[in-house]
Amino acid sequence: MGDFDKRDREEVFSKKVRAGKRTYFFDVKATRANDYYLTITESKKRLEDGVFIKHKIFLYKEDFEKFVEGLNETVEYIKENQEVVEKRYEFSENGFSSSEDKADDFSY
Repeated sequence: MGDFDKRDREEVFSKKVRAGKRTYFFDVKATRANDYYLTITESKKRLEDGVFIKHKIFLYKEDFEKFVEGLNETVEYIKENQEVVEKRYEFSENGFSSSEDKADDFSY
């Protein structure tokens, strides 16, 4: 079973994206039959104990088109209905703080 598990999840390609307090991993993996699928992992460090919390979804190639359509439609809705504001984060001994937490402080 150990060999199957290893081959079932053979990593083909990986892309890491840091975004504010979160890191996203886009990993292309191959099944034993060499069919590719995508795993998307969100990783966020929990401030109170420093433990990384991860959430993962598996996306199979037969679902790519519908998934991308849904994602694009949702992103467009947000862009059209709410101003997108870039957040900046700084790390301090008290954890992460948002630039929004510092009302008039522009000294990033």
